[in-house]
Amino acid sequence: MPLRQVCAALRAQGILIIGSGSITHNLHERSMDAWLLGCTPAVQRKEDRKMKLPAMIEIPAQGETRYLFILAHGVGANKENLAPLGHALHTAFPHACCLVVDGFEPFDGGFGGRQWFSLRGVTEENRPHRVAAALPAFIEMVETLQQRQGIDAAHTVLVGFSQGTIMSLEAIKARDGLAAQVLGFSGRYAALPDQAPENTRIHLLHGENDSVIPVSHARAACERLESLGAQVTLDTEKGVDHEISPLLLEMAVQRLAESLEES
Repeated sequence: MPLRQVCAALRAQGILIIGSGSITHNLHERSMDAWLLGCTPAVQRKEDRKMKLPAMIEIPAQGETRYLFILAHGVGANKENLAPLGHALHTAFPHACCLVVDGFEPFDGGFGGRQWFSLRGVTEENRPHRVAAALPAFIEMVETLQQRQGIDAAHTVLVGFSQGTIMSLEAIKARDGLAAQVLGFSGRYAALPDQAPENTRIHLLHGENDSVIPVSHARAACERLESLGAQVTLDTEKGVDHEISPLLLEMAVQRLAESLEES
């Protein structure tokens, strides 16, 4: 087989061949880093491939870090809005490191804040596609934070509110066991799951008067997950709108404490 055909096959596999001969005798005189940056992305330096993490508020664990809680806010909000929840969970679980992260994008709804995906023109039909487009970066963020903190998935909890709950639930649907628990406040699935997560427990919490994401979405999610054999709980509170009430927070802490004790 001609050499050019051999090299073409290797190139398709992302393999780079560097040889010495002719004008390449002066490779020692060239900047190899600059030269590699001009090559195919398959040969970029490892540090160039590291994810750029969003801004976040870190609430360190007291003493040994046993758990990692990653908190994702709702659309149009930011990490500061959800920080009180992070502090409340840290009080209940002092050995947890709580990271309250900002959404990846600036909110495009006309005022400040962040978002995980755009709601502009969103429909039941296109919402799953928008979430799917944002999921790879969300999952990579979770895995990067786990590596940075030295905490495995079995000791990780995803905590979401509204759009942050959508991202957390859909992340587990895409990657079962990415975290051991999900605390989902006032959220929903972009599309109901077809199979149960085997390595993640789902805890849903919702106000019965929610005017943004009706509680019917949480009930439908719970019913679907139960029918599939998932480990799921649902707690609702009458008279509560799109918010985290003291009682719902208390129930979340109780559910999480019971699950962590069993794990």
